[in-house]
Amino acid sequence: MQRRDVIKSAAITVFGAGLPFSGANAQNRHAKYSGQTVTLNVPSHPHYDAMAKILPEFTRETGIKVEVDKLAMARLKDKQLLEMAKPQGDYDLASYVVMWKGEYVAKNLIRPLDPYLANAALADPAYDIKDIIPVYLENLGLVGGPKGYLPGPGAKLYGLPYGAETSVLAYRRDIFAKHNLQPPENYEQFGRLLRLIKDKEGIGALASRGQAGHQCVHAWLLHLNPMGGAIFDDKWKPRFNDPVGVAALKFLQEVVATGPAGISGYGQGESNTAFLQGQASMYLDSTLLAGLVNDPAKSRVAGKVSWALHPAGTRRASQSGGLGLAIPKNAKNGDAGFLLMQWLTAKAQDKAVARVGGVPIRHSTMADADLVRQYPEYIVFREALKYSNPDWRPIIPAWDKINVQALGVGISEALIGKKTAETALNELVPAVTKIMREAGYAA
Repeated sequence: MQRRDVIKSAAITVFGAGLPFSGANAQNRHAKYSGQTVTLNVPSHPHYDAMAKILPEFTRETGIKVEVDKLAMARLKDKQLLEMAKPQGDYDLASYVVMWKGEYVAKNLIRPLDPYLANAALADPAYDIKDIIPVYLENLGLVGGPKGYLPGPGAKLYGLPYGAETSVLAYRRDIFAKHNLQPPENYEQFGRLLRLIKDKEGIGALASRGQAGHQCVHAWLLHLNPMGGAIFDDKWKPRFNDPVGVAALKFLQEVVATGPAGISGYGQGESNTAFLQGQASMYLDSTLLAGLVNDPAKSRVAGKVSWALHPAGTRRASQSGGLGLAIPKNAKNGDAGFLLMQWLTAKAQDKAVARVGGVPIRHSTMADADLVRQYPEYIVFREALKYSNPDWRPIIPAWDKINVQALGVGISEALIGKKTAETALNELVPAVTKIMREAGYAA
């Protein structure tokens, strides 16, 4: 099956496609829920800051009130697990990190979207789910299918992307011009640039995450994938300590050695800030940066930044990840929560949130002439999406534990010089194997 056909089969009615639902019925879609309050749980995150600017329009259009519970990203999952374990929780709609989707489904904490998509009283026939960038929909929304998280037989849609991202390279056009440099096309060029820029400019060569836990694993995966590596082989046996995994970690060690001060403690926010404040010449991470880089209130490098594809290793491979929206199983106002989800991710609102600095999830938004004039980097981003890999990391229920409690510890030890890359990765194999065995993946 083609990718879009798989998505269509996973989402029964393609948000009401073909349903006899228009005119007065469409106008009355929200009437039943007018006066209800949807409680929306979101992280402190630039995309959701942009969302806050358009959110009041939802209430004006529908009469449905929205109460936002905004938490630091580090607190989000713990609070969601607490709320979703109750007979009736406080959340009607919740934002989740891609790595949590399999765990939430395995624990029966979020609702499949098929019943909503098949409900002519709720689903908007003009929604056009095929316009959502397929890799974002697959990566953030599907559970089941091959490996438990890829499109194919058994895959069901449990969420919609909202704050989805892929990886691109941002670089200081002025610094590159000063030294007659070109953006790196491949990892050989990339590696040479790190030391060269550090020596010539004295500032960090590349802004990167380095903080223990998920953050440093994310940074390592950014290099592991294009170099041709993976966490597991086809039988779920760890292979992250093979020569490719070691080479990727050694590359990240060089990134830290040539990076801005304090990089080994950077999370995503600190990495973004380092680049935006002129403390690094390059940035390799999320397309999220586009909404921040030309905002004079947040950026000292406005007007000085250009964009390029993620450099190629043995292949081109951009990350897939970010945030999605799901309806908790124990939501009090789940129908109204779905209506908010549908509204936020619809064409008009996708363009509206992009205009104020959010990240788009739709083809039509990224091809919109006015938005391309505002964000010419969308041309590069559309090309990068061709290489975005939905299998960039194994999004199985056990992954978050592996990510935070095992890999995130050992990789950090390598980045702060406590262990060599080889030793750090080799010593992680027993711990990861144990987690996988307890989760039923390994003999």
